[in-house]
Amino acid sequence: MSDVLLETRNLVIKFGGVTAADNVSLKIHAGRNMAIIGPNGAGKTTFLNICTGWIKPTQGQVLFEGRDITPLPPRKIVQRGVARAFQIPQLFTEHTALENLLIAVSARDHLRNPLMDMHAIPERDEMLHLLDMVGCADVADTVVVELSEGQRKLIDVAVALALKPKLLLLDEPTSGVASSEKHAIMEILIGALKEADVTSVFVEHDMGIVEKYADEVAVWNSGDVQLRGTPAEILEHPDVIRDVIGEGV
Repeated sequence: MSDVLLETRNLVIKFGGVTAADNVSLKIHAGRNMAIIGPNGAGKTTFLNICTGWIKPTQGQVLFEGRDITPLPPRKIVQRGVARAFQIPQLFTEHTALENLLIAVSARDHLRNPLMDMHAIPERDEMLHLLDMVGCADVADTVVVELSEGQRKLIDVAVALALKPKLLLLDEPTSGVASSEKHAIMEILIGALKEADVTSVFVEHDMGIVEKYADEVAVWNSGDVQLRGTPAEILEHPDVIRDVIGEGV
């Protein structure tokens, strides 16, 4: 049985005169954490948007577990097993951390009774466990607006995990987080993904994070995959040093 979880074939999309995806073909293998790096405007976030149905390509296909998901809307793609965490956490800030997860599980299990008390949902203990997995059990009853950016990032990941995905796409999981907290957050995040048996693809600009937490790296440039390999291979490549990392860094 193939271990290819998601595959893109010849993706093309243009915004005016800008080619954001230029014949992109890429395979994502189950059980591996892939980092996507590249200069600003290279098409990294556009790739995540195409894979999750937020943008439709003008050409090409996205296959998940061998089935074409290209024409599906985002909700249907989530139901197939592909979830997303955004650069800016998409949370209900007036609700508590736990309530955000209960809302997610209600959508997952189609619990739409407006008279139902969220806290009476049978999956409440499951959601508390997810918060514990991401190191946020102690803020379960705290309103999200009062939490730090790092905590919001982790809760956003927990919300995505509440949907029971097989693949999680993360857009800059450490952006907006203090440098001193980045590695601690990634340790928690990678541990939670491992416990939940979820494969990940994450866009990242911090090469220290990429080096430590990625199993493989794909380099985006001008809307296409320029290089792919292990962190050791990619981060020492002269083209990557020149175009992504920067000379002298």
